[in-house]
Amino acid sequence: MSTGSEVGPASEPQPEPAAARRAPRRRPLGATLVVGGVLVALIVLMALVSYVWTPWDPTFVNAADRLQGFSSRHWLGTDKFGRDIFSQILMGARTTLFVGVVAVGVAAVIGIPLGIVAAMASRWTGEALMRGNDLLLAFPALLLAIMFSAIYGGSTLVAMVAIGIATVPSFVRLVRSGSLQVMHSEYVLAARAAGRRPFAIGLRHVLPNVGPLIIVQASVAFAIAVLAEAALSFLGLGTPPPTPSWGRMLQESQELLFIAPRLCIIPGIAIAVAVLGFNLLGDGLRDYLDPRLDDRR
Repeated sequence: MSTGSEVGPASEPQPEPAAARRAPRRRPLGATLVVGGVLVALIVLMALVSYVWTPWDPTFVNAADRLQGFSSRHWLGTDKFGRDIFSQILMGARTTLFVGVVAVGVAAVIGIPLGIVAAMASRWTGEALMRGNDLLLAFPALLLAIMFSAIYGGSTLVAMVAIGIATVPSFVRLVRSGSLQVMHSEYVLAARAAGRRPFAIGLRHVLPNVGPLIIVQASVAFAIAVLAEAALSFLGLGTPPPTPSWGRMLQESQELLFIAPRLCIIPGIAIAVAVLGFNLLGDGLRDYLDPRLDDRR
């Protein structure tokens, strides 16, 4: 006869299923990453829509419709030349993203190999590369872009190359820092002991492990490129007319700041949303891809 104090087999701890033990824990998406991704997706959507549809030709000048307000005909009104502002915003998103992609691409193509080489080369070679990198870092990105534009003329290509070169030092320093940590890992030491060449080690072991750092830096550099392109266009050294640009829309609205403030508020909001979106995306990716944050969750 069993009593209530007896413990049956059902109370024994059950082993965890093997499938549950093998299943990786999914890391939750942070609010920063989600908000940043939504804002960036909105800018990308605007740029894609501009390839297939705009309410009006963004370069069409119509003096009869100048300085129109919000209406069903012109959703965001018109500027002092009678051009549709909403169409210019859509086309400006395309220009902004194009400049950012190329500028970040230039910085990554140059900066990533230099950062890995600086980490894997001899001490003197690495120091020489980093001192040259520090020399380039001493020039502000906007100042370097202005110098390029003054020498070669203001154009979209010059703005892209100048912004990309100015962003190279950030990639070099970040990639070198991450590569130095990877170079002291056991699997890299084992690869060296096995006789693998430095190029193979850098391509197969170092580059994949610094990939998350590169992704985060690329998103932050994209925000810097967007802001720099808008500043250059505002100064007349970026994208030339008649190609729409958010920065030049700000420049053209200066004289009408108190008469039609929406002409500067609308492109200003577009620039702010783009920069905020890429910054939040970079912060969110950093938190999501950093494995050291798992212990804090």
